[in-house]
Amino acid sequence: MLEELNEKYSIPGRLEFVRGKEDFILAELRNPHSRCTVSLYGAHVLSFKPEGREDILWMSGFSFFEKGKPIRGGIPVCWPWFGAHTSDNAMPSHGFARISRWNVKSASNDDGVTELVLSLKNTDVNPGKFKVEPFELKLAVRCGKTLEVELLTENNGMENFIVSEALHSYFSVSDIGRVSISGLDGAAYIDTVNGLHASKVQSGDVRFDSEVDRIYSKSVCDCIISDSGSARRIKVSKTGSRTTVIWNPWIAKAARMPDFGNEEYRSMVCVETANAGTDKVSIPPGRNHGMKTVISCEYD
Repeated sequence: MLEELNEKYSIPGRLEFVRGKEDFILAELRNPHSRCTVSLYGAHVLSFKPEGREDILWMSGFSFFEKGKPIRGGIPVCWPWFGAHTSDNAMPSHGFARISRWNVKSASNDDGVTELVLSLKNTDVNPGKFKVEPFELKLAVRCGKTLEVELLTENNGMENFIVSEALHSYFSVSDIGRVSISGLDGAAYIDTVNGLHASKVQSGDVRFDSEVDRIYSKSVCDCIISDSGSARRIKVSKTGSRTTVIWNPWIAKAARMPDFGNEEYRSMVCVETANAGTDKVSIPPGRNHGMKTVISCEYD
């Protein structure tokens, strides 16, 4: 399979398929501006490095690389539901897209941007376990001066398709105690820490001194992650999304997760581009819906 992928889609000096951990097939995208790594399992962006800089994305050193289990870190694709399944606790958290093997649809390089498009169809997943309407899900990764990740849902069935979704982006930071996130001042959110689901309103920047798990509904703003320890600011822009999720597990939850190191909470934060909760998307038959995040970085 690796040889076939490279024969059909590789671009000399710009895109190549390689074997990663546990024989996962990875796409390596590179150009004069940046480098990016994408796993075909889960259509999962693992890394984005601007030229001469450290990785903007965060990966756990304890992540599973096993079929049937999600990868911890990078940008998981949560789809077609976000969080727990609404009616079946046996279903995987955050849907099946992130634990499915995706197919390569196209690859290109133009004007300093290297693009890889992956595809997942209803015929690619277990029909006995995941009963969904006919669909095609596409993920386009564009690596250049910025990282663009676009998720497109096409409803090929005869019924409305209700989707909740997220590009569950993990960002690398120097120390979570030295991080602030701007752009959400005055926004209403649901605080889900300890399952309380309390309604609150953001006052000022988001800062961290305990577990944070917040769902900001009706949120279309850009967010800026300011990290004084690394003297950089990560900008997270988006389209087609009305939910922003902010997450850091802190001490107790990090210790409970087998694929997350006890101290790793200090080096990461999630700012997720999503449509979740009351912002679910209804897609009519024959129509589609796109959601995109654009990630860039400025340095002092």
